[in-house]
Amino acid sequence: MRTVLLSSSALLISLSVLAGAQSPNELHAKSQRAMTPADDALIANALSAAPPSLASGATVVGADGRVLRKGTTEWVCMPDMPDQPFNSPMCLDAPWREVIDAWMHRRTPKVTGIGVGYMLQGDFPVSNVDPFAKAPTATNEWIQQGSPHVMMVFPDARMLEGFSTDPKSGGPFVMWRGTPYAHVMIPTLPPPNR
Repeated sequence: MRTVLLSSSALLISLSVLAGAQSPNELHAKSQRAMTPADDALIANALSAAPPSLASGATVVGADGRVLRKGTTEWVCMPDMPDQPFNSPMCLDAPWREVIDAWMHRRTPKVTGIGVGYMLQGDFPVSNVDPFAKAPTATNEWIQQGSPHVMMVFPDARMLEGFSTDPKSGGPFVMWRGTPYAHVMIPTLPPPNR
């Protein structure tokens, strides 16, 4: 979902599982390895990405694609990636998993409804304008450390008109405007680098 993810093969495995499975039962079928004591910490970290009322029913998928906990809702949470800076677990609904799959395969997503994603612990370094940037440049509006936020994706890009694209405004802004992966970022706290 974020550009820096391209550098992490483990995260791509996990995102592939998220994107390819549309229900908790499909995700559970992808479990292949026994649970370990460290999995409890990964589950707690993943669930910290969303409000407790939502996280309580979410499926948790680890970086290796293993289902760490089968959920009862469509929500899927992933723990922080240890090879990325900052604590950035995420919880996503089905439309967001479609956007991730499209982003990974460089195709246009088929979003049929409003999608919501949570990253309430923060974000990792990412370009605000280029979904495939791997590092900062003079023109890609690199965000070194994003604040905790909610993300929304819409089926019609016209619904994003009127939103700022300034990540330092302290309010909602559009990330990746003009691309098929454009979405609204809604900070829940001011950016940490202000």
